Amino acid sequence: MRRARASNRLRDMVPYAGVFAHGMGQSIVMAILPSLGREIGLQEVAIGAIISLSSLVFFISSRMWGRLSDRSGRKQVILIGLWGYTIGTLVFAVLFGLGMAGVLGGTLLYGLIVGTRMIQSTMMSGTAPGTAAYIADITTPETRAAGMGRLSASSNVGSILGPAVAGTLAALSLLLPLVFAALATAAAALLVQRLLNDRAALPPMAHHSGKLHMRDRRILPYLALSLAVFTGFSIVQQTLAFRIQDTLVLDTRATAQTYGYTMMVSATASLFAQVALVQQLKFAPMILLRIGLPLLLCAFAGLIWSATLPAFFIAMAMMGLGMGLCGPGFSAATSLAVSAREQGAAAGIVTAIPALGFILGPIAGTALYQLDPHYPYVLTTLIMIPTSVLVFRVHQHLHTD
Repeated sequence: MRRARASNRLRDMVPYAGVFAHGMGQSIVMAILPSLGREIGLQEVAIGAIISLSSLVFFISSRMWGRLSDRSGRKQVILIGLWGYTIGTLVFAVLFGLGMAGVLGGTLLYGLIVGTRMIQSTMMSGTAPGTAAYIADITTPETRAAGMGRLSASSNVGSILGPAVAGTLAALSLLLPLVFAALATAAAALLVQRLLNDRAALPPMAHHSGKLHMRDRRILPYLALSLAVFTGFSIVQQTLAFRIQDTLVLDTRATAQTYGYTMMVSATASLFAQVALVQQLKFAPMILLRIGLPLLLCAFAGLIWSATLPAFFIAMAMMGLGMGLCGPGFSAATSLAVSAREQGAAAGIVTAIPALGFILGPIAGTALYQLDPHYPYVLTTLIMIPTSVLVFRVHQHLHTD
């Protein structure tokens, strides 16, 4: 009996394994990419372009995978994403290793790095929409926000561990964190392959996927708010390592460690928001957004004047709280606005919006950083001022079948 309960508990955790591994892997990449880029002589804008170009592909692919999951099932799409991430990360590590060894360099190396990351993004973009649609399938409208909160919390647990892993392993080699990320994602893929019961989650008439568009009035307000948030978030995530290195005068390995710690603080605060607030208080999605967006405004404004490590920690903790509330808020609000047949398409769109923010943010942020280290955070603050006001004029649309 006890063994059966343990087995059921493990199966209940399986849907979250993929986003946990994905969140950890992405936070590892973000923690060490600035240092890796500078190690092979790339400028800030060139490093930002790696993220922007791969995010463009992620944005396009996410919606495709979301619609495909409505027709062919969630499990297949999730697995494509996980194995694509695993293989792509290993190739990514090999290319940077060749660059650091002097075997490859210049335009050829940069082109291979960008191309690998874009192909990887095409595949890995299946994990998040497939999993979000699965959670939408197995939750009720009343438990949807809590379900999406658990999904976001799983990603944030990974995001907490990722920077810690990156900081520890980077002291030995800047490439070791990438290898660890690939192995963790492969382990998650094996768990999903063996234990996820896909057929039980498929909604009625799932093979007739609804044609949902980003311009749909039911979801457009949430998407617009989400785009503003993730554009600001991507600017911070892509420029903060440079800011920390230049402000605190650190070498590349110390930068990777210190930046990893700041991201760990942010992810811990985000996890606290999702576990202690979203899960326990069970606020409606719009309440989550009306609390989270002003917190982000304060965090971005605080980064303008941050010049010490404690100041960076405080601002990033506030950003984590805001993101921890906004993430499940956006997912749940969008999910509740559409029908059961549109859940996969909706999940694909919700997943694509952060990628759209990461298309715009890293290029803009790194370009502004080269002009003045404060400018990226001035821009994020200016973005969040109207966003924090407009959220109080948006009301939840509830779909009725």
